[in-house]
Order: sequence, then structure tokens, then C-alpha cells
Amino acid sequence: MMRILALETSTEYCSVALWQDGNVVNRSELVGQRHSELLIGILDNLLHEAGVKLTELDGIAFGAGPGSFTGVRIACGVTQGLALGADLPVVGVCTLQALAQAAGHDKVITALDARMGEIYHAVYEKQAGSWVTICEPNLCLPQLAQQVKGSGWFGTGSGFAMHGAVLDNRYAGQIAGSDTLAVPQAIAIAEFAAPLFAAGQGMDAAQAMPFYLRDKVALKTSER
Repeated sequence: MMRILALETSTEYCSVALWQDGNVVNRSELVGQRHSELLIGILDNLLHEAGVKLTELDGIAFGAGPGSFTGVRIACGVTQGLALGADLPVVGVCTLQALAQAAGHDKVITALDARMGEIYHAVYEKQAGSWVTICEPNLCLPQLAQQVKGSGWFGTGSGFAMHGAVLDNRYAGQIAGSDTLAVPQAIAIAEFAAPLFAAGQGMDAAQAMPFYLRDKVALKTSER
């Protein structure tokens, strides 16, 4: 049996999932900025309830970003600490890919609010059962989001809540629906990471890195 632990803390939610041969147990709590206080407790409770020890896992996956700088660092740091202690491989999953994984559609435009009037944006399409990246993860103004071909696309993420009118105009006639409340969750991180672990593509914990897309957290006064 393959067992994977997944962590996701890039938004105000803190979520942990345990994937066991396709059966997933998930815990998700709205914690604001208290990830560092609560993550280990949520994780320990999940493993205890499942009767699984850390050393019985086959790997740990984490939401690598983009998202909250602090949240992404926490997920990466905790993953490294746990994996190094238990000698486990790790996989970092893009939070935008996790949104697409959970969307329930094959053609997905993902957008997370990046503040400062920008979005984290990527476009994915499932072809023959596998995700293909149509537009690589990027940081952009919503009115300049990379355009797509055809119709029947599904929009997901907080970017559609903050900039819905702009994105609807940008993709006029191409979006069939959207989920403005969707946030990256550990269950999607685990589902996406499982085949990577199965294929032996887990990396050494020391190589785990956050995926920021942005190198600053606020505008200078002159930029506002």
C-alpha cells in the first residue's frame, strides 16, 4: 500500500491529507495566519486517527506556492523537517495545479488573488487523463491574463472573486462557469503527487523549494 501525506498552507486555510492507495482522509481548517501554531497538531491528529506512523509513509507532498509567502515557507519547512527525520522523499505541487486538479473539469483557468491588483494565473487542460499546461504559472494583471483558444473553460480560485468582471471580460464567451471560493487543498496535492511518487519522482527533502513567482510582498509608496 502506498501512503502519502500532503500539506497545504498557502492561503488562510490549513489542510492536511493522508492518501492511501486512492483512499483519502482530509482535514481543512480556516486558521487565518496561525498555520505555524496549528499545522503539526492537525497533522498528528490525522495520522493518529488513521493509525499510521510517519515512518510508514512513502512520501510527503506539499503546496509549493504561489500564495502567501509565510504560508508557503511553513509548508515547505515542515515537509523538510518531517521528511528528513523519517528519510522520506518529497514532492512540491504548484497551488494552481492543485486548483485545476480539484475543479472537476478538463479545461481550467486558475487564478489566485496575488494582491497589489495582480493574480497568480495558469491554464491547464486534461488530455488523455493527464494534465497539460497550456499557460505556465505567472504573475500578471487580470486584464493581461494570457488568452486561450475555444470555449468551455472553467475558472477557479480567488482571482475570480476579486477580479471577476475583468476576467469575465478577458475571457468573454469562453468561460462556462467558475468557482470563486475554491482554494488549494491538501487532498488535491496528494492526488496530483501520487503518480509522481509511484514513478519514483520524489526528491530529496533538502531540495524542496517554495515557488513564489513574486519577490516582494507590498508596493512602495511611489508605486501605489
